[in-house]
This record gives sequence, C-alpha cells and structure tokens, in this order.
Amino acid sequence: MATALARMARFCAHNAFWVIAVCALLMAGGVAAIGTDLGVSTDTGKLFSKHLPWRVRQLQMEKAFPRNQDTLIAVVSGTVPEAAEAAADGLEHALVGQKTLFKYALRPDSNAYLRRNALMFLSPDKLEPLLDNTIAAQPFLGQLAADPSARGLFGALGLIADGISAGQGPGAGFDKPLEGFAGALHAAADGHPAPLSWQRLLTGDLADMAGKYRFVITQPKLDYGSFAPGGKATDAMKAAIAALPEVKSGLAEVHITGQVALDDQEFATVAQGAVKELIGSLLVVLVWLFLAVRSWRFAVPILIVLLFGLLMTTAFAALAVGTLNLISVAFAILFVGIAVDFGIQFSVRFREYLQPSLVTTGRRPKLRATNTDRERALGVTARRAGTEILIAALATAAGFLGFTPTAFIGVAQLGLIAGVGMMIAFLSTLTLLPALLRVFHPRAARAETGFRLTRHVDGPIARAHRFILAGAGIVAFAGLVLLPKLSFDGDPLHTQSPDAPAVKTLNLLLTDPLTTPYSADILRPDLRSADALAARLRTLPEAGEVLTLSSFVPQDQDKTLPMIADAASLLLPTLSPPEVKPAPDAAALRASAQAAADKLAAVRGRLPPGSPLAGIADDLARLAKAPDSLLMATNDDLVRYLPAQLATLRDALAAKPVGLADVPGDMKRDWQLPDGRSRVNVTVHAGEDDNAGLHAFTAAVRQIAPDATGTAFNIVESAATVVHAFEVAALSALVAIAVLLLITLRRVSDAARVMAPLLLSALATVICSVLLPLPLNFANIIALPLLLGVGVSFNIYFVMNWRHGETKPLASPTMRAIFFSALTTATAFGSLALSKHPGTASMGELLLLSLAATLASTLLFVPAMLAASGKQPVDPTL
Repeated sequence: MATALARMARFCAHNAFWVIAVCALLMAGGVAAIGTDLGVSTDTGKLFSKHLPWRVRQLQMEKAFPRNQDTLIAVVSGTVPEAAEAAADGLEHALVGQKTLFKYALRPDSNAYLRRNALMFLSPDKLEPLLDNTIAAQPFLGQLAADPSARGLFGALGLIADGISAGQGPGAGFDKPLEGFAGALHAAADGHPAPLSWQRLLTGDLADMAGKYRFVITQPKLDYGSFAPGGKATDAMKAAIAALPEVKSGLAEVHITGQVALDDQEFATVAQGAVKELIGSLLVVLVWLFLAVRSWRFAVPILIVLLFGLLMTTAFAALAVGTLNLISVAFAILFVGIAVDFGIQFSVRFREYLQPSLVTTGRRPKLRATNTDRERALGVTARRAGTEILIAALATAAGFLGFTPTAFIGVAQLGLIAGVGMMIAFLSTLTLLPALLRVFHPRAARAETGFRLTRHVDGPIARAHRFILAGAGIVAFAGLVLLPKLSFDGDPLHTQSPDAPAVKTLNLLLTDPLTTPYSADILRPDLRSADALAARLRTLPEAGEVLTLSSFVPQDQDKTLPMIADAASLLLPTLSPPEVKPAPDAAALRASAQAAADKLAAVRGRLPPGSPLAGIADDLARLAKAPDSLLMATNDDLVRYLPAQLATLRDALAAKPVGLADVPGDMKRDWQLPDGRSRVNVTVHAGEDDNAGLHAFTAAVRQIAPDATGTAFNIVESAATVVHAFEVAALSALVAIAVLLLITLRRVSDAARVMAPLLLSALATVICSVLLPLPLNFANIIALPLLLGVGVSFNIYFVMNWRHGETKPLASPTMRAIFFSALTTATAFGSLALSKHPGTASMGELLLLSLAATLASTLLFVPAMLAASGKQPVDPTL
C-alpha cells in the first residue's frame, strides 16, 4: 500500500497539468449535479425511519386526523377578552377564503355551538351564582338592552342611586362590576378612555376560564422544495393580522406559531448561519494554514484541495441522497474541520522530506528544489505520511458510517455523506495536492520543520509518565462512574432559538396549563371505549385535561337546563326590548352623566366606606364637563362590546338539550372517524413538562394505553431512538476502528496504543458534559463520530512515527501538523459554537469539548504511554 501511494503521488506530480485538468472537469460535473439533483427538505418528520413502531403509530394517527398536522397557528391576546375575540374572528374571516394558500382556517375555541351552550358547560355549583347575579342585575341589564350606549350605562347607574334612596342598595354580587365601571370611568374622565370588558363584568372570574389566548388554526399548503415551505401562507397571515382594526388600535396582539412556523424559522436560522459559518471558517482556516506551512505556496494548494473535496462531497450528496435534511446540511462545516488535517499533515511532511539543491544567485546562496527533488519528496511523503493519512481517513469514515445503519435518518444521512467525504478528502490529498505542489513550486525549508514550542516538553513528560498514566486512570474511572448520568434532552424545542418569534409564542403557551402542546393521543374502536379509557386516564396524577368527542356534549343537562330556563323566563323579556334607542350625541351623553352624578351625590352619605359609587359620582361629574370629542370617545369605548355580549347572553339563555348529533361536523371530524373510531387526547399535568415529567407521563399513559402516540410520546420515543443510534454507532465505530488498526498496524499492542487514548478522551468528554452540564440532543450527538475520527487520526500519527523511531513526538514535524490541524478544526467547530441556533451552538460546544479532551489525551497520555513502552525498534517495512 505504501508503495502504491508513493507511485500514485509521483505520477500525479509528474502529470500535474493533466491531473488538474481532470479535477477541473470533475468540478464542473459536480456543479452541474448539485444544481440539478441537490435539494433541501425541512420536513422534520423524515428525520426518523417510518418503520419504527412509534413512527408507525404517529403516521397512522396523522393519516386518520390529517387536519391536526402541519398547522400554522395565530395566537391572539387582547387588553380585554372581547378584543381578542373580535381580532380572532376577523382573522378567521380573512383567511378562510384564501383557498390557494390554506386548506382550512378555523377557530377551535369558539363557534356558534359553543357560544349557544356556554352556560350548560358550567357545573351546577358555578352556574347557580352566575344566574343569581344576572337576575339581580335585571333592571340594570334592561336599561342597557333598551339603550346600549354610555347614556344607557349612566342611566343604569342612576337607577342604582334610586334603589339606594329607596333603601335597596346593590347586592354583594355587584361589587366587581361597580369596580370595573369605576376604573373605566376614571380613565375616561382623565382623558384616556379604554374598552370595557362586559364579559368580565357579567360573568366575573368565569370569563378567564378559557385562558387569555384565542386561536386561529390553519393548515397551509406547503412547498417542501422551498427553504420556507410555509412562507407564502405565513406572509398572507401577517398581512391579514396587520389589517385587523384591533391590532391597528393596539387592543389586540397576534403572534404566529405552529409546526410550520417553527420548522421554517429553524431552517432559516440553520441555513443562514451555515453559510456565514462556512465562509468565516474558511477564511480563518487559511490563516492557520499559512502559519502551519509558512508559505502561501503550500497554503493555497491545501485550500484548493479542500474546496475541491468539499465540492465533490456535495456532488456525492446530490447523487446518493438527493435531499439534505436539517442535520445533514451541516456536513460542509464538519468536512472543512476534519479534511484540512490531511492536507496539513501531507504538506508538513513534504516540507520535511524535500531535499533542495544549493544554488548561488548574486551574493547569497539560496535553496531551490528542482522538479526531480519535488517528485522524489512527494513520493517519500506519500509512502510515509500517506499510509497514516489513509488509516486516519478510514478510521474517521468508520466513525461517521457507524450511524448509517441506525433508524435516526437525519444523522444516518450525515454519516454517509461525511464518511464518503473523508475518502474523497484522502484521494484529493494524494492526487490533486501533489499536482498542485508540483505547479506552485514551494520553496525548501531553511530550518527544521519541527515544532519549537514543545521542543523541551518531551523529556519532562517521559520522566513523569507514571504520574500521567495514573492521572489518566483516575480520569477514566471518573468517566465510567459519570457515564450513567449523561443525559439526553429529547425536546426539539430546546434546540431552537428562544428569540425566534414562533418559539417565543410557543413558550408563552407552555406557561398556561390550558394551552400546553405536550399531550398523548389514543385511538379506540368506538366512542364508548374511548370514554371508558378517558375515565381511567383522569385518575392519573400525571395527566392534565382528558378529552373525547363526548367532552363537547354538556354534562348534567338535567340539572343545568331547568336552572337556565328559570333565569330565561325572567331575563329574556328584559334583554329583548321592543324598541332600542338611537345612538346619543354629545349633549345627550353630557345630560345623562350629570343626572347620574347628581343622583349618586345625593346618596353619598348612605354609601358604605370604600364604595366605588363615590368615585363613579365624581368621575361622572367630570365627564359632564368634558369636551364633546372625549364624550363620544368614551361612549365608543364603554359600550363597544356591549351589544355582542348581550346577544351572547340571549343565545345562552335560549339553550336546549343537545347530544352528539348536535356537535358540528368540523368539531366531530377532529375526534371521530366515519367508521366510528374515536380519539382520546390527554395533556401533561401543569408544570410537569420537563424531560422527567414527560417520561413519567408517557410511562403512566403507556401502562393504560400501550398504543398511545402524540407530541409527548414523539419526544420521548425519538430521544430513545437517538440514544439507541448513539450506542449502535459508538459500538460499530469502535469495532470497525479496532479491526482497521489491527489490519494496518499488525500488532495488538500498537492498536491498543491508538485506542486507549481514544477511549480516555471519550470518557473525559463525558465528565465535562455531565459537570457543565451539556446534555446530548438531536444536533450535538454527531460529536461522537467526530471525536472518534479526530482522536484516532492524531493518535495514529504519533504511534506510527514512534514505530519509525521518533523518540520526541512533541518536537516532531507531526506535532506541528497536529497543532495547526487542531487549530483549523477548532476554528470550524468554534464557528458552530457561535451560532444563534441553540442546537448548532451546542453541537459546536460539545465538539470543542471533545477536541480539547482529544488534544489533552494525545499530547499528554500518548507520549507518556510511549515513554512507558520503552524504545521502539524501527520497522523496516514502514
């Protein structure tokens, strides 16, 4: 093999221009293949094999209820609940007609059916006080129904004063409404009128039972060939949001989230960062290259070979894979970080073996290498360093290819591309690089090419080798102890940028137990069995809300309907006056405010201490003297949502018995299939949505429903899949590397000398990951093959040099090459660590940690181990 590599390098150097021409043609073909065959998919569902049991259940549920997948969700909040309702209704209306962009748009939390039966969904113990307070407010409501304006409100407040004069003050149920009126009137009198929430005034705390958010859920038509498959739909939703009156006036805010928005934003962050990181790392790598080989005549050829290898690897990806995913798209940075090592090793060795001719030009002698010198030196370099580089490339490829048989498709694809890329890098180094070095005519070195900085380190390390080996043993033992504590964070949300709008919105929802996205879904043959399962799930302490189709049919109708009917008999005539007064002008408002203020002032002495009516009287008197514009603005804000609330109350009081047949088709479609199969949904208990909570939740649900799926199960099961892939890849890579070393080194002891520091650096990385802590996740788990590849490369170089008779490894040219290879690799990994994308950043951080552990092991443990082994006889076959 060494002879074959030497002949190949010399042949390429002798036929340099032909080799360069062939490589240029290959590059042209690669560019064509990339342009026509390479695509990028942001479909995160394709990161795992569809044959996994949990993926089979997930896909079956998605097929059964497709409307719950690939959603783009508008989350609406408002200064008052009515503002959020109005904004959500307006947005739904604006989107529902855009059939070219959206498959559907709906409001799951509000429709005619739910509004009409709102009172029946309350338990009898909550319904009774609400109806009693509403009946007590009958005169007040009658005044507002007949005159739904500020004039009517002022008149109703005057009626309260009349009641106090007659010895009939407002009941305790009026305290909160009066406080609400007092606050609104005070703000208006100060010149800052604001909308009044009649929903809160009439229903009290029940108004907030549905949470503070309203939702518009859409399913956009996606274009997976685009970097933002949901981009057009998102832009359309943003335009519709901007046009909402409530948004323009500041009464409502609308934020966008959902799987589509999360995927689009994540890929945009990763893709934009990848380009910047690649360009930045290439520029810094060029600097390190120049310092490593001390000549642009070396640095430029290495960079050209690096770019050629990257282009060929990308072309291979286009032909073999076709479509990159969110993980495999990172192969370019990884290629740059590792493949540059081959060029540096070859060039430093070439500089060492180059034997120049001494020529005289003018007064000073110069070293000048002839073509024959270069070709001979290239052959020697390929014979000596080429073998080491080949073993390093094979070992690194084995580390990457260890992921290919796993079900974690995202990293399996990356492993295939990067594994083949290592072999492309090796071939480029042994063919194109010799040709370029022949053309660029690098000058010979005047001095030694060893590494001066570490010239005096070998001796102390050799003398202290027992202490170093003992310390390495302690580190290895600590790593083994901490290995079970190495955690894996399976929540994909934690690998996304927290500053991304869709993520920030989702984090807001996570704080509300009513809107948590973590849940489980179970399909049962019919509704009866679904309800029976739901009853069992409700007994679990880990479970939050449990829903089936039956949840949308009010319970206890035999108790609530009579109560509603009694209240309706009293209230409906009042709420449906035969005639409604026309809207008032400023003069009418002023007169009404003054009249109410006078009536309340007359009974001030009868008011209990702290009564809000005293403040109301003062503010009404101030409003009676306010400008017309302020009075009209006050009228608009005070009663803006009154007519709608009165209409909602009338509809709710007209409730009738309902059953499953009355549930609207849109709602039923999300819970029951045409063949009767019914869905059960159970959310995680509030505050238990961390990794431990999700594992406890899924374990508890699985005991009752082994076929459960859903977001919580997807997170837990995908994490288990990744961990299994990690274990399989680690074992297969280590076995492959060990076999490779045994074949190439032909000695068990030498193979052990390469493997031992590799395992030590892995255990040191475990210690750092646990203590920092830096848990594994979907992105940074690829540090494993890189750790193995980089570590085995450095160790092979030292061990094989030792076999050549090198007694001072840290002062050798190999050390110089390793040092600058580590710098270039650290530059590439460091660019990842600076990424704004947390997943990519964690990848860079763990890679830097593993690189630091690898360097420490290579530069301390390996020399100490070799020193303990004694002097190595030179192997004449190498």
